[in-house]
Amino acid sequence: MSLNHIRPWRNIHRRKSRKIMVGSVPVGGDSPISVQTMTNTLTTDIVATVAQIQAVADVGADIVRVSVPDEASSKALKEIIKESPIPVVADIHFHYKRGIEAAEAGAACLRINPGNIGSKQRVLEVIKAAEDHGCSMRIGVNGGSLEKHLLEKYGEPCPSALVESGLEHIRILEDNNFFNFKISVKASDVFMAAAAYQELSEVTDAPIHVGITEAGGLMSGTIKSAIGLGNLLWMGIGDTVRVSLSADPVEEIKVGYDILKSLGLRHRGVNIISCPSCARQGFDVIKVVETLEKRLEHIKTPMSLSIIGCVVNGPGEALMTDVGFTGGGSGSGMVYLAGKQSHKLGNDQMIDHIVEQVETRAELLSRERPVT
Repeated sequence: MSLNHIRPWRNIHRRKSRKIMVGSVPVGGDSPISVQTMTNTLTTDIVATVAQIQAVADVGADIVRVSVPDEASSKALKEIIKESPIPVVADIHFHYKRGIEAAEAGAACLRINPGNIGSKQRVLEVIKAAEDHGCSMRIGVNGGSLEKHLLEKYGEPCPSALVESGLEHIRILEDNNFFNFKISVKASDVFMAAAAYQELSEVTDAPIHVGITEAGGLMSGTIKSAIGLGNLLWMGIGDTVRVSLSADPVEEIKVGYDILKSLGLRHRGVNIISCPSCARQGFDVIKVVETLEKRLEHIKTPMSLSIIGCVVNGPGEALMTDVGFTGGGSGSGMVYLAGKQSHKLGNDQMIDHIVEQVETRAELLSRERPVT
């Protein structure tokens, strides 16, 4: 019996969309919601860019985007794609030749606005290059770079302007019989972005890339993204996500997965349930959780760990997790395995012991709990 059948109030009914491929990664339809980010190294620095791609792939990135602003970057892109363990999206702005070069270099997808790259003939050339090389596209509309005629029509960026821009770009591709695309309508304003995505979801079956653009630093940007993306995903809107933070791209992937895990949409790694700590705590909860988060980053098997400082809520939480530790008195606490009391443990031994228990449990569960 599935968890959703047991707990119907947890069901999320995803919007129906057509499926496209970004390299080897399916996007849309019934595919898992993919998590992606963008490199912030100079694309011409091949070694640094490949190293950053490997770092985000190691924490679960499905797709990575690389900026291609000039011809030198196009040349570097070919080498980067050869070394990348995950599909690469080429970020193209204005110059149509960069799009053609990226497709020829083996990019899995072109992030492009057809209306920004010039004449109809130039658009046709990019479309042909994408078709010839099996390359998909992402139409990327942004509240900070709307077309002049739409700003004049609406007076300012707004959800309807974002959607109208997106539909204009869709029309350019579809009028040329190109349907292998996804679309985003991003804004830094959470309300604007959410409203635009809701409106967009009703007028196209294209896969939707969701994100709150230019969300801010690690803390504030995570909160904005969790509110905006969380609400959209809860409504079933979104086939691939990118969390945009002024932070290491690795953090974007971690936050993206945490948002999806909180909604039961992706399952990867250890979900730590911990208390905020108070005067009742039997050990330093904050320090322990911070250490365990780092020590358990390598675990990919979906599983849960409860770290609770006292016996008020600790036993109850431990009953619902794979591994648990509940603080008690006299410098020791209780270890729970598979929801049952197992043994007492001194606080001074807890971190190494919990890591060992989680690793052992993860190995046992790996056969029945696939990473998604």
